[in-house]
Amino acid sequence: MNLPRAILIDLDDTILDDGGSTESCWTDACAAAEAEHGFERGRLKAAIKEYASVWWSDDSRHRRGRLDLRAATTEIVTEALIRLGHGTATAGAIANHYRDLREERVVLFDGALDTLAWLRERGVGLGMMTNGAGPAQRAKIERFKLAEHFAHIVIEGEFGAGKPQRAVYETLLRELDVSPADTWAIGDNLRWDVYPPMEMGMHGIWVDPADRGVPVDWWEPDRIVRTLSDLRG
Repeated sequence: MNLPRAILIDLDDTILDDGGSTESCWTDACAAAEAEHGFERGRLKAAIKEYASVWWSDDSRHRRGRLDLRAATTEIVTEALIRLGHGTATAGAIANHYRDLREERVVLFDGALDTLAWLRERGVGLGMMTNGAGPAQRAKIERFKLAEHFAHIVIEGEFGAGKPQRAVYETLLRELDVSPADTWAIGDNLRWDVYPPMEMGMHGIWVDPADRGVPVDWWEPDRIVRTLSDLRG
């Protein structure tokens, strides 16, 4: 395999399985809310999921929310309780329970660390590009000992800009001292991790673990893989 000089790599749902526990965490948080406060767990979970899809669909709200996930989740639970005709005094406790569960259940994807080490051994410079709050993202990086694999890390909350802003990719290219033509970019989000780098001349690789395929009317990335480990051939 002809590897590039550098690869820009997303963190959540590319290296770490951050979102895979979403359903189970809401199930458990709503079950606890039923036991503690008498809410019917199924109706509460359905109301939360319905409003969450609306809340996160707004780009400006999305940026605000990912920089303070607990506050965003509290807003969502609050509205869900209102829609169900309940008081909202418990919204913060339910949201924080859910967020605690999410943090506990983050895991590395199989082979992810080995793949990072394998790339480094072959002289590939690695840059991390991740959106979210600085403390939260940095805690995951430290927990899984990822920093040692990367020449440079850009975290939205620390850097002051996030994907898909061009400054993120330009900074990583500059820090790695590479040109777009010598660089791959990989991640699970086509709009943030793949398309902007491709527009700059990089080789864009989409991680599609469920083999969903590119949505209708979206353009094809340069390559589609199921996991980060597929980079090893």
